[in-house]
Amino acid sequence: MDLELSEAESELRDNVRAVLANVCPPAVVRAVYEGKGDVPSIWAKMVELYWPALAIAEEHGGLGQTFVEVALVAEELGRVVAPGPFLATVTQFAPALRELGGDQPLATGLLSQVAAGELTGTVALAERGTWEPAEVQATAEEHPEGWALHGTKNAVLDIGEADEVLVVARRPATTGTHGLGAFLVAGSTLTATSRTVIDPTLPLADVVLDGVVVPTDRVLAAPGSPGIAAALDRAGQEATVALAATTAGACRVIFEQTLEYAKVREQYGRPIGSFQALKHRLADMYLAVERATSLCYFAALTIAEDDPRRGQAAAMAKAAAGECQALLVQDGLQLHGGIGLTWENDLHFLLKRALSGNALYGNAVHHRSRLAQMLGLISESTEEDA
Repeated sequence: MDLELSEAESELRDNVRAVLANVCPPAVVRAVYEGKGDVPSIWAKMVELYWPALAIAEEHGGLGQTFVEVALVAEELGRVVAPGPFLATVTQFAPALRELGGDQPLATGLLSQVAAGELTGTVALAERGTWEPAEVQATAEEHPEGWALHGTKNAVLDIGEADEVLVVARRPATTGTHGLGAFLVAGSTLTATSRTVIDPTLPLADVVLDGVVVPTDRVLAAPGSPGIAAALDRAGQEATVALAATTAGACRVIFEQTLEYAKVREQYGRPIGSFQALKHRLADMYLAVERATSLCYFAALTIAEDDPRRGQAAAMAKAAAGECQALLVQDGLQLHGGIGLTWENDLHFLLKRALSGNALYGNAVHHRSRLAQMLGLISESTEEDA
């Protein structure tokens, strides 16, 4: 497994970075914080350059690339704190369609629309902040017109921009064929309450299903169908690694800005970066960023190659990204001093993006525990009792 970027991958990264520097400078992010950012124009540029189509198969109108290319774009989005539905649509909704829907016309048709930039979507799965199918409590009951969904979903990403929402619910064991199911619901029909978040470029909302009825022809996977949990887990690995890559990207720029600041800020007549103690801290920051980024690339490659280690690699990447942000946010802010959180300084956008990235889809502690379970070091009951 080669962890070095190919020439084509390096060119993609450089092109994405150049485009984002043009369409999403800090002034645009600041406007999003003020509630007046032009997010649709950023998404339109991504669509124009076929970014939503990167990892969608050619037979569905996509470019037929791999998840590595998606991870590269996700990392660059983190570097500039870019808003927009890319993460929700390309790294959550599309993988879930592919894994759950297979060759169904419903799934392939929607994938074609995503590839063309005609459709945005998100996934309503989490009920305790993670993508664990076993924790789903929302219910699906048979209805004369199809299925009625009840319950709540927490921290749904970018539902305000989503044309379609893939909702995961469970048919209770007392009602015949039971188990998890996946349903497609128009975003405009759901009752969503926006959360107050520290980073408005990653907008979250809680959704009340409130008996919404899903017609039979909008059921992606009927409750009790085999393999739903495994499919959700595979799709969740892509969402998790993409978010880890975004977090690592933000952390890298925190390091770059902190390093430059340490070269110009003077104390006792010398740049603070010349003090040995601060050199050690900067070295630790650099190593944390490199480690997190390398594990993200490794996880992206395991997904691209469908390596059996993909689940473990995804957990390692998210844990490393979470640990990286904990160090980078603390030291980046401390070495900048109070100026780092002033409105005029761009650093606070990156700090908040990194913090938000750690909290979504399970933090570093959660994924450390998950990895320990996969390696047989602890049992599920041990984690629950801890």
